[in-house]
Order: sequence, then structure tokens, then C-alpha cells
Amino acid sequence: MNSVIGQCPICSDTLHVTRLHCRNCDTSIEGHFSLGRLYQLTPEQLSFIETFIKCEGKINRVEQEMGMSYPAVRSRLTEVIEAMGYEVGPPEPEVSEETRQAVLGDLGSGKLSAEEALAILRGDG
Repeated sequence: MNSVIGQCPICSDTLHVTRLHCRNCDTSIEGHFSLGRLYQLTPEQLSFIETFIKCEGKINRVEQEMGMSYPAVRSRLTEVIEAMGYEVGPPEPEVSEETRQAVLGDLGSGKLSAEEALAILRGDG
């Protein structure tokens, strides 16, 4: 059996399902049915999503599985999110390991509250 495609191979517009058929009882239903957002993805994007799910959404595991760098995985994920029609939020600020360790040390010694530490680690402080 062939896989369903979501884009027209001629003009690349979105395809719509107009007929559903049950092979068991030979019932057919006609109308206009949506394929859903996943059918808007290219085969390469679907393969990436399958790997992402298999790796439980853990980017470091996706990196290892696909032999890609962290920025490449994030870029691919952003591409898929946008292809599915969603907006991508702003990137999370990167905190150096040195800063993170210093914040955790200050938290442990009582120089910072948990809220202050979180604000710094999130880039708010």
C-alpha cells in the first residue's frame, strides 16, 4: 500500500481527501476531509520527526542518532514547527557553564533566593 502524500506533485499545493473507503464492508464516504498538519511535511521532515519522537524529544539523543550538531537539530526542529503552521518562540538565552555554576553556588550559600537564581538562569536577571 502506498503512503498518503499531502502536497500535489505537480504544483505543490495542499491535497485534500475527498473519499474514504472501508475494504472490509465496502462502505465509501465522500466529502472533504483534512489530512492534518503532519501531511504538510516533506519526507525528510517526517523522518526527522520520527527520530525526534524515538529519542523522546531529547535533542542530545537526536544529535547522536542523526550525527548532527545541536544548532543543526534546533534549526531542523524550527523548520518543522514552521512547516506545520506554528510560530516559533524566541530562543532561550544561553548561560555559560561558569555562570550557571556560580549561580548554583550562590543559591547553595544563601546569597540568592530560588526565584533570583531562576531569573538569572532564564536571562531575566
